[in-house]
Amino acid sequence: MEKVKSVEILIALAVVLSVLCISSAVPLQTCEAREIKELHIGYQPSTHQIAEMTAMEKGWWERDLKRFGIEKVTDIEFSSGPPEMTAMMGGALDIAYVGTAPPISAIDKGLDAKIVAAVQTNGSAIVLLPELAANYTSPENLKGLKIATFPPGSIQDTILKNWLKDNGIDPKDDLEIVPMGPRDAISAIAARAVDGVFLPSPSPTIIELEGAGKIVVLSGDMWPDHACCCLLASGELIREHPELLEQIIRTHINATEYNREHIDEAAEIFAKKVGWDMEKVKESFNRTDMKWIHNPHLEIPSTLEYAKVDYEMGYTDKLLRQDDLFDTSFYDRVTGIVPTPAPTPEVTPAPSPTPTAPPGFTTVLTVASLLVALYIILRRRF
Repeated sequence: MEKVKSVEILIALAVVLSVLCISSAVPLQTCEAREIKELHIGYQPSTHQIAEMTAMEKGWWERDLKRFGIEKVTDIEFSSGPPEMTAMMGGALDIAYVGTAPPISAIDKGLDAKIVAAVQTNGSAIVLLPELAANYTSPENLKGLKIATFPPGSIQDTILKNWLKDNGIDPKDDLEIVPMGPRDAISAIAARAVDGVFLPSPSPTIIELEGAGKIVVLSGDMWPDHACCCLLASGELIREHPELLEQIIRTHINATEYNREHIDEAAEIFAKKVGWDMEKVKESFNRTDMKWIHNPHLEIPSTLEYAKVDYEMGYTDKLLRQDDLFDTSFYDRVTGIVPTPAPTPEVTPAPSPTPTAPPGFTTVLTVASLLVALYIILRRRF
């Protein structure tokens, strides 16, 4: 009997504490978030994502995040976005530099994360074997070819297949599209195992400079000003560590602006990080339509178009909306962007409103009620 009484008391106390934890009126210290001492960042070997590499190389990540309890920052390279999202779904990453397309299918499958900042737009290109490039005049020339690009659900896969369909070409029947990471794709076209590739910079330039192929179409011509890479944050950071996430965005913005002003140094940082020839990386900046940005609002329109394309291609089970994919509130606070207020509809003047309860009143009332219930249980049992 005493055991039953003890269980009832514990249950009642658990209910009270649960209400305290979920109430915004109660200080967060009441139910502390999990302490994060090591931050894990995902990235890919592309000049699109040099902001992450610059912040890492210069020690800005650890310096800026130290006051939030971060003792170590670790970054992990992925060949493309889909495997990077698999790692994030497994809890291996806190933030990811990734194309805006891979999070769409991952979030559809249950990934708890949202896009909080932009990284860059455009920046990929179709490269064909030299003799095929010499005769290229339109997408029709791609029929019957074997083209390597990133896996299904990636930015490159989404843009390529959508562009082909817009030009009356069936991506499944009219040509062969082979999923590959950048290093494998570069080797494949050099070995003439594929007829062409569609890859992000600097890969197209490297292939061109090595004489293995020639750029025929830039991705900005296939989909003008399209969103490419973004900064994706875990739901845990968003909900439980908002100040830490704001600083992550500040550091990302600073690194992006620094790269814009120190383009040669950015190339050096990338070449050192990834292990590619520095002069070829520098030349890639002259042959790409890539633009480094950080404002997530600029990526929303085309990302929502990607969501539509992915839904139509069967990559997602539902059509995701802006609120499913983006949380711009952190960027807006960091940069001082104030959302435009919604227009106030004209209404007939109403009587003075009934006074509302002060903040926290509802919580206090709820907790008091639960305490009364606890008292009744104890009184009956004892």
